[in-house]
Amino acid sequence: MTADYDVVVVGLGAVGSSAAYHLAKKGCAVLGLDRFHPPHSFGSSHALSRIIREAYFEHPLYVPLVQRAYHLWQELERESGHTLFRQTGGLMIGPPDGVIVTGATRSAQQHHLPHRLLTATEIHNEFPAVQPPEQMVGVWEPRAGILFPELAVQSHLELAARAGAELRFETELLRWEPKGDGIQIHTARETISAKQVLFSAGAWMSWLIPELRPVLSVERQVQFWFEPKSNPEIFRPDRCPIYIVENATGRFFYGFPDLGDGVKLGVHHQGAPAEPNSLNREIEPEEIEVARNLLAQFLPQAAGALRKSAVCMYTNTPDEHFWLDRHPNISQALVVSACSGHGFKFSSVLGEIAAALLMGDTCPFDLSPFKARLAEPSTLVAD
Repeated sequence: MTADYDVVVVGLGAVGSSAAYHLAKKGCAVLGLDRFHPPHSFGSSHALSRIIREAYFEHPLYVPLVQRAYHLWQELERESGHTLFRQTGGLMIGPPDGVIVTGATRSAQQHHLPHRLLTATEIHNEFPAVQPPEQMVGVWEPRAGILFPELAVQSHLELAARAGAELRFETELLRWEPKGDGIQIHTARETISAKQVLFSAGAWMSWLIPELRPVLSVERQVQFWFEPKSNPEIFRPDRCPIYIVENATGRFFYGFPDLGDGVKLGVHHQGAPAEPNSLNREIEPEEIEVARNLLAQFLPQAAGALRKSAVCMYTNTPDEHFWLDRHPNISQALVVSACSGHGFKFSSVLGEIAAALLMGDTCPFDLSPFKARLAEPSTLVAD
C-alpha cells in the first residue's frame, strides 16, 4: 500500500496536539483529524486551568515524567510566545497517614524534591485563605502551579502546522481498518492511507476501539468558580497556591487561586458515568452546594456566590494509570488515552513519547504501568 501519510493522529486535544507537533518537528508526514475544532469545550482539555505538580502522590514513577513535562512546557512557551504556566506552589493536604500526604512525601523524598511538611496552623499562617482542620497536615511543594489548557492546545497546533502537519478540523472518523502493513481511515469525505495511526481521542476512544470498552469508563466532571465572601486579596495567585485535599478516606477535591474569574474548585472522581455524545452539561443545585460546603470547611472566605461552572470528562482505567501502548491486535495503531483525571500536565511529554514510539526511537521512561491491560488491572505498588 502506498501511504498518504506517515502518521494520522486521531483526536487533537491535549495529547494529540502535542504528538502532532513532535511528529511534524521530526519531519514526519502528519495528518491530524478532530471531530471538533480544538481547543474546544466538548472534551477534557478546557475550563481555563489545570494543575501541574511535582511531588506526585499517585506514585514516584510519575516524577521523571512530570519533570520532563515541565521542561517541554517551558520550551513550548518559548517557541509559541504564549504564557502557558504560572507558578504558585502547591499544598497536598490531608490526614498525616492519608493517601495524599504519604504519597507526596514518598515521591518528594525518593526524588529529592524541595518540600516542607506543615501543620494545619502553619498552613493557615502562611496561606490565610486555607484553613484545614487541626488534625490535618500538608506537604508544600514550591514548583507546583497552573497550566492554561486551551492556550497549550492552541500552541501545540499552531507549531505543528508551522512544522508541516496537515490539520483537519470538524472531521469525524467513521471507521478504520488495517490495510496491508498500514492503516486505512475513512471519513465522510475521503479514504486516507497511512503507515501508522495514533488514537488520542479521549472520551471517544471506546467508540473508535471497541476492544477497550470493558476497561475504559467516562465520568462527568464539574468545575466551579465562586466569588470570595470576604478578603478577596488572600486568594490572589501570589498568596494562594493550588491545592488538593483528601477530605475523607478515598475522597479528594482540588482548587486554584482566583485568576480573575473567582476561586475555582473541582471534586475529584465522584462524577456520574457519562456518554461523550450526550453529556449532561446542566449543573444541579445539589452539586453547587457540595462544592460550596467543601469551601466552607477548608477555605471559608471563598464560599460566596457561584460565578460560573463548566463540565468536562474524565476517561478512566480501573487502576487510574494512563494507557499508552500499541493496539492489542493491530501493531500499526498506537493508543494514548485514559488519563484518569490527572493527565493534562503530562500531555507535553506524552505527545513526545508517542512520537518517539511511532518513529521507533528509544523511550527513556518506565512505561510499564501504562501497557495494555484488557483483563486484570495493574498492580503497581510504590516501593
